[in-house]
Amino acid sequence: MSVFNSKKEGNHTEALAFLDPEGGVAVQRYDTLKYRKFDQLTDKQLGFFWRPEEVDVYKDGKDFKDLNEHERHIFTSNLKRQILLDSVQGRAPAEAFGSLVSIPELENWVITWTFSETIHSRSYTHIIRNIYNDPTKIFDELMDIPEIVDCADDISKYYDDLIEQAGYYNLLGVGKHTVNGKERVVSKYELKKALYKTIMSVNILEGVRFYVSFACSWAFAELKKMEGNAKIIKLICRDENLHLASTQYLLKILPKDDPDYIKIAKECEAEMVQMFVDAVDQEKAWAKYLFKDGSMIGLNEQLLSEFVEWIANKRMTAVGLPSPYKTPQASPLPWTQKWISGADVQVAPQETEISSYVIGGVNKDVSEDTFKGMSL
Repeated sequence: MSVFNSKKEGNHTEALAFLDPEGGVAVQRYDTLKYRKFDQLTDKQLGFFWRPEEVDVYKDGKDFKDLNEHERHIFTSNLKRQILLDSVQGRAPAEAFGSLVSIPELENWVITWTFSETIHSRSYTHIIRNIYNDPTKIFDELMDIPEIVDCADDISKYYDDLIEQAGYYNLLGVGKHTVNGKERVVSKYELKKALYKTIMSVNILEGVRFYVSFACSWAFAELKKMEGNAKIIKLICRDENLHLASTQYLLKILPKDDPDYIKIAKECEAEMVQMFVDAVDQEKAWAKYLFKDGSMIGLNEQLLSEFVEWIANKRMTAVGLPSPYKTPQASPLPWTQKWISGADVQVAPQETEISSYVIGGVNKDVSEDTFKGMSL
């Protein structure tokens, strides 16, 4: 394996998205694309760029002191969980998918996606520094909550299996090999299956696993508490919606891109459904842990359980999986929609893209009369 595939020939727009027979990406070119959607996702993510320090969380420090004990438990526990999950996601997409990508627009998207996840991780440190007297204590306690660790392990196992299989495939190639005294069978089909499962796992992470924590953060803000934190979570959710769209799109195009995935999707359907069910159960367990000492105004364990089932139902439908959940059409927490949409978030002027400042941008507001009466 090389960082530059000098042997790749032919039309890059005809290459498979992953694991093309001619190998990985050669030239990073974006003039002609096989899947323009990935280039559009990259543009959108770059347009979303934000820095945690642009959000004022000073007042949150005072708000936190005014919370009662079980509200502090809810807030701090959610923060710990978000830190650990984004610690996985902050490095994993590029590491897991990078060596398998075969087209430049997808490679560029995976790198951009991974970078955006690191901003999320940095934002939690920004929040902690402004709220807690001893930030180190929060980080040191992350691994003490089984409900958090179990969730991180559940996500990591699919990434880890894919990375391991990809490593053997890139180093040894297809066939039977002896590794550390053990026989290892390297199969391109099994590698594709591991890739498909990992994409589905990430789809669930981006689309389901954060939403109990998100809802709690926004519920505090609805009470005019911890509003800086809620604004950061809204920015994170806006990014996650983009990442979710990319995994949904991948799951949609892979069977068309490579016929092997038609068979893989059928073989793995029951396992994929169970992955969603397990994630929902973990989110419900998390809600129970959060509210073990008391609820907060407008939110409780039951409402969150109904909410996560409603979210999961939407996500399963979007990727063509049968859902075991019978949920109402309307959200059990309708007030969260204004936070999830993210349409009205603006932290800094650069979030509004001005065409005259974009290299290569074209302003289409010019008419035949625009320069009438002017002379050179």
